Amino acid sequence: MSTEPIKIEDFYPLDTFNRMKALADTKETPFVVIDLNTISEHYDTLIEYFPYSKIYYAVKANPAPEIITLLKEKGSNFDVASIYELDKLLSLGVPAERCSYGNTIKKSKDIRYFYEKGVRMFATDSEADLRNIARAAPGSRVYARILTEGSHTADWPLSRKFGCHTDMAIDLMILSRELGLDPYGISFHVGSQQRDIGVWDAAIAKVKVIFERLKEEDGITLKMINLGGGFPANYITRANTLPTYAEEITRFIQEDFGDDFPEIILEPGRSLISNAGILVSEVVLISRKSHTSLHRWIFTDVGKFSGLIETMDESIKYPIYVEKQGEPEEVIIAGPTCDSADIMYEQYKPHLPLNLASGDRLYWFSTGAYTTSYSAIEFNGFPPLKSYFV
Repeated sequence: MSTEPIKIEDFYPLDTFNRMKALADTKETPFVVIDLNTISEHYDTLIEYFPYSKIYYAVKANPAPEIITLLKEKGSNFDVASIYELDKLLSLGVPAERCSYGNTIKKSKDIRYFYEKGVRMFATDSEADLRNIARAAPGSRVYARILTEGSHTADWPLSRKFGCHTDMAIDLMILSRELGLDPYGISFHVGSQQRDIGVWDAAIAKVKVIFERLKEEDGITLKMINLGGGFPANYITRANTLPTYAEEITRFIQEDFGDDFPEIILEPGRSLISNAGILVSEVVLISRKSHTSLHRWIFTDVGKFSGLIETMDESIKYPIYVEKQGEPEEVIIAGPTCDSADIMYEQYKPHLPLNLASGDRLYWFSTGAYTTSYSAIEFNGFPPLKSYFV
């Protein structure tokens, strides 16, 4: 790992960073500051390189009203995980027809709630869930989520809990027709922060088999492929650019479906929001565990339970910027709570200046997504992570 300090310009235009820092300088840590212009630009870029797709923003990434309102006005649809997210969307004027219930684990009464509010598209990956949809949301469009490979190349894997095998997905689409539902399509998710573009190729090939078997053997013509999310944010580990992802994924679709391919849905979260945010924390304490210890412990006022849960297993490695200049050293970084699991980086050791001191600020780059929405309500009495917008 490089010992070079993090450079602002590798992650943000300097004028954007300075605008965010001007606000940050007036606030007490910890908090996230988010630049809405960056989100707008990322959305426009996604539309530019995937002009044939419909965007369903994954609300769980960051459900802030400011972000939802911005994306609503830009024409985005929304991937919704709960009745609470749906209520927020509806209260902000998002039409129900622009929402999809993308969670495959849901109560029958919640399905009914979505249906009564006007939502007509539901994800599923099991017979029990599908029968609940048929009872609570009759006539709705359904799409089956399939299992995919790619957990070994995604920084934040999503396999195993969600999705079903190809044969079951086929059976679910057949059953959905029998139950009076509309067998609409197939979805998958190759894992969040997925750096191997080739896994989309394998997943789309699976989808092609399902489309063909259903049409040839059962007379069912599916209409949609939901490619999920997975596009990367700009963290420490290098990844390809969005144009490269778009070029390759478009080629994969064309190779399997030709130029007249089905409706395509994308569910971005991390790639839209992460690089728009900076989490600002303060060094609380610096110590060593013994007189001969080689590494200092940096304790900061934000931790796993207040927004940095994705450092679990040191999966997501955030770039950490500090204003001080000095000789760099490897450090261990931990949070403020009375929980021994609240250590962000112990094996992967960021390089921070030797002259770092209590009271200094740490700027955690690319933290717009999955920070405030993961923050605990009152663990150890700490309040949820605050957010501000520029």
